Amino acid sequence: MTRFWPPGEATRRPPAPRAAALYDPARAARIGRRIVRRRAKGMDAGAVAAALDEARFDARQASRHEDLVGDVSGHAELAEWERLDQLLAEAAPGTVYDPDTDDVLRAELAADAAAAAAREAELSEAQRSAARADELQALRELGTCSRPSPGTVTKPYATNSPGESAATSRPTPTTGSPAPWPRTSGTTATRPPARKPPVS
Repeated sequence: MTRFWPPGEATRRPPAPRAAALYDPARAARIGRRIVRRRAKGMDAGAVAAALDEARFDARQASRHEDLVGDVSGHAELAEWERLDQLLAEAAPGTVYDPDTDDVLRAELAADAAAAAAREAELSEAQRSAARADELQALRELGTCSRPSPGTVTKPYATNSPGESAATSRPTPTTGSPAPWPRTSGTTATRPPARKPPVS
């Protein structure tokens, strides 16, 4: 619980703008309840009642300071002392507070564990999605690099029959192109003689 000093001494200053922006009320409340449970461990009903009176006094003092009116941790501590006082008042005489048997505490811890597991699963899914996006981007870049540029014509390599070298391979005539004139070894290509028209 927050302590106060007489006027003229050091007083609590409001948080800096950056600290206020990072302030998490839910986390502050959890911290306040945790402080109370740690202090109340092993206390009986009388000790808890005395601690509750002290917490109520601190709450009245805090209400007089404008910068402490919204102290979430202080309010959570007071509420937790009130709960423990009621818990021990309903228990058998001589019962002391044990956090390990506190049903409210166990439910809170289970909720915190479930929330942490959900955050971990969400983080893992985000990492997997980022990895898949990087892989798809790499595949797209690889496909763009291996694709031929427009206007580039790729020609298949000529294959020779067994025993025929590339120097002696003959091109295969394409459809519609005239066949080459026959030639003999050591001569140039000659056109065949024209046939004479028949005599009537």
